[in-house]
This record gives sequence, structure tokens and C-alpha cells, in this order.
Amino acid sequence: MKYVSYWHDTAPGFSGGAEGPVEGHYDVAVIGGGFTGLGAARQLAKAGTKVIVLEADRVIGGASGRNGGHLNNGLAHSYLAAKAELGKERAIALYRALDASIDTLEALIAEEGIDCNFRRAGKLKLASKPKHFDAIARNFDAVHREVDPDTALLSPKGLSGEIGSPFFGAMLSKKSAMMHMGRYGVGLAEAAKRRGAVIFEKAPVTSQAREGSRHHLTTPRGSVTADQVLLATGAYTTPNFGYFRRRIVTVGSFIIATRPLDAAEIAATMPGNRTCVTSMNVGNYFRLAPDNRLIFGGRARFSATSDQRSDAKSGAILANGLTRLFPQLAGIPIDYCWGGLVDMTSDRFPRAGYRDGLWYAMGYSGHGAQLSTHLGMTIADAMLGREDQNPMKGLDWPAVPGHFGKPWFLPLVGMNYKMLDHVR
Repeated sequence: MKYVSYWHDTAPGFSGGAEGPVEGHYDVAVIGGGFTGLGAARQLAKAGTKVIVLEADRVIGGASGRNGGHLNNGLAHSYLAAKAELGKERAIALYRALDASIDTLEALIAEEGIDCNFRRAGKLKLASKPKHFDAIARNFDAVHREVDPDTALLSPKGLSGEIGSPFFGAMLSKKSAMMHMGRYGVGLAEAAKRRGAVIFEKAPVTSQAREGSRHHLTTPRGSVTADQVLLATGAYTTPNFGYFRRRIVTVGSFIIATRPLDAAEIAATMPGNRTCVTSMNVGNYFRLAPDNRLIFGGRARFSATSDQRSDAKSGAILANGLTRLFPQLAGIPIDYCWGGLVDMTSDRFPRAGYRDGLWYAMGYSGHGAQLSTHLGMTIADAMLGREDQNPMKGLDWPAVPGHFGKPWFLPLVGMNYKMLDHVR
């Protein structure tokens, strides 16, 4: 078994990283080389902006290259819950931004010629309990009527050709897609470089200050100045950006990938070949990889990924969960196991905008694979003085009470979610 991300291991390396010292003056400095930062950098460079990307490790080394490979439209919440919390107008705007994010990816991939197995697969939100289906049906009715007619409600019988595991029905979101995250990320970085962005890897920003209209950013490889800064670090935001760090809770998410399945195994488990997510609070998400591995993830433990030993414990939990859902795959070899960090906000809505001289986009709460490129481009347009189409503009973002660094409270949150799954 390899304790590395399948997406990293099966993608070409990025060879366009800048050499030499970090120095000079730029119109825009982007901190973070994931989908948000790279999408923004490409958009800015296309407009003729002199832009630098400062990545602490490798491009897409964080959440962008460590996720489950889903590009799901719709919301992390139920649409009804989003309407109740945000109001109908903003809930619809955010829902449509997630729809638009899939369109953005499809168009960008075509424009830049990125070979990343993009496919409109559709997503199934699977009801793990009968009363979960009742809630899914109520949400479907509102979604289908008010914001997204490209949806369908499937009965348990209607799932027979979709998935080889018993569920109590599902909502199908037809616009959802999937792709190879590693190939896309490297292709996006190459596109940004081709457009004129300068990308430095292994260049973490260790300090930042502002003098007048200029920002000063220091890395171990040198320092730069910039007129504007975009913070696109998500769960990997460092304490020197304290305002944002106090508003992001980093939660570990863990994933395993089986050996490639043969045709009979696919027919018995995932004949519909869609992205799937279960309705439990501590549930699972899964899909087939381009080479037909089953990629199976979830919040196996409420802790952050830290090392191979930690990931192995979570991988064992996930392997047991996979066998419970698909007993026909019992004993199948697991070829990959990895973990990553999810940048959660307290209300699980993303945030983007401008604060204390910094532009930012983060807090995707598990829906960043699809939204991040689009939101990065949206904020880039705002930085360029174009129409501001940020769906999160002006949304209050309170700090998480008692959170100043390591999220000590996560085990308590996990216990609460598991209890809710037991009683509801």
C-alpha cells in the first residue's frame, strides 16, 4: 500500500516552478498554489497583470490534491437549511455559483487543453435511513422547483442500476462531474505559467507587513513586494494570518483507493459510475477513478492527518466501512491511503472578499474541489476592477469561540455527530 495521494502519484510533476530567489515587485502576490490561487493567477495573468504565486510546498500539495475527486453542484447543506440561514436570494446565488463552477471548469479545461478525465457524471445523495429519504425528498422538492430542474428523486427501486448497496432512495444532481484532480491541478499550474504567472514552490510566507500601499512578503527564499495580495491557503492558513486562522477549523478527511476493479466488480458495486455521498453526519463519499479503482473517503476519525501511522489507522476504519457498504468487495486489496485537511467554517459556508488589505477565498467546507477555481477567478475579476460577482460578499464571518490554533474540540464534535447518527 502507498501512503500517498492517488492524484499526486498518478499525475505528471509540475516542471514550471521558478528557480532562484524570491524577489522583485509584482502587481499581485497570490499566497497558496492550490486551485483557488492558480485559478486566480491564471485569470490575472491573462489580463496582463504581473502576478507571483508563493506556494509553501508543491502546487496542489494541500486540499486540491488530497480530496475525493468529486465536482458536485448544489450545497454542502440542504437547500432548505441554506435558505433559512442565508435568505432565499443568497442561497440561490450560492447554489448557482456552484453550478457555474462546474461550467467554469469544463470551459477552462477545454480552453487550456488539460487532459484530466473530466466527465459530467451526476451525483447521488444516498439516504442511509428511511427518515433521511423523507428529508432528501423535501429538499429535492424545493431545489427542483426553485433553483435546479436538472435533478431527480430516485426510489430504492430506482437505485438498482446505480449502486450495489442497499439505500432508501437518493437525490440525483445531474450537473455534477468528476475529474482527475492531479492532472487538472498540474495542467492549471502550467496554464497559469503559460499566461505569464511566476510560480514559486517551497516558498512559504513567514511574515507579511504593509507599508503604505505596498505589501511586503517574506519567504525562506527571499522577499517580494506587491500592490495587492490574495490569500488562498484554506486549511493550511498559518498563524501569521490570525484573523483568518481563528475562523477556519481544520478537519482531517481520509481516503483509500482499491486496486482497479474488473468489469464484474464494477457491475456489482458502481454500475451507475457517478459520484456518491451518504446522508450520515459521519458518512462516506466514493466514486470510480479513471483506472476503475474505487476511491472511498470519509471522516474516519476527528483528527488531523499527521503522519503515515495516523493515516493507516484511518485507512483501516475506512476499509471496514467499505466492506460494510459493499460486502462483495471484502478482502479486496487497498493500493492507496492518504489524508488531507478540510477548511471548515462554523456554519460550513465558504467565505471570500476583502479584509484588512487582503483579498481572500477559503472555507470551502468540503466543497472546494468544484468551487475553488471559480471563486479564485471571481475574486481575481474583483481585484481587476471588473463586476464583483462574489456570492459571499458581505456575509458576516465570526471567529470560532475558543479557537486560536489547534482545534482541541474536534473529538467532542465527532462524538456529537456519531450520537446524532445513532438516534436520527
